Amino acid sequence: MHDPGAGPPGPLTHVSPAGQPAMVDVGAKPRSARRARARAEVHLPPAVRALLRDGELHGAKGPVFQTAITAGVMAAKKTSELIPLCHPIGLDRCDLTVELDAAGNAVVTCVAAVEHKTGVEMEALTGAAVAALTIYDMCKAVSHDIAIREVRLLEKSGGKSDYRAAEADRAEAGSRT
Repeated sequence: MHDPGAGPPGPLTHVSPAGQPAMVDVGAKPRSARRARARAEVHLPPAVRALLRDGELHGAKGPVFQTAITAGVMAAKKTSELIPLCHPIGLDRCDLTVELDAAGNAVVTCVAAVEHKTGVEMEALTGAAVAALTIYDMCKAVSHDIAIREVRLLEKSGGKSDYRAAEADRAEAGSRT
């Protein structure tokens, strides 16, 4: 696994030798199982948390978390349409969850998987981010103090190197307590 403290594993891959944006050539790469998990944290102010019933936010636009999950999956499938140099891939799996942490904030987790020549980090990150934005959109009539505090890759596997954020271990330990 790549040591996050060691700096980037190599040069920017989406920049040509001439300094121009470039899509990475994955033509000669072998297909392999690729998986990525990303998280977005959404701070919910008290006025929004007051809408919680049975672990779900219920607003004027409907069930917030269920809608956010659907939006996240839809976004993950369209990642290459949103990120200019991202390869279009057909996801084999995309699972989103929205859970409440001990402080009553929403934690969105997106797991994307595919057997392909390129990874699925961007799909997992996009899914988590759009799900978080959907929570904001559906609850903004109650409060604009909602904050998306972090969108980050927790882990990836497959391809040249694997990665696991140190925070992934701490977050998992905290969610089990």
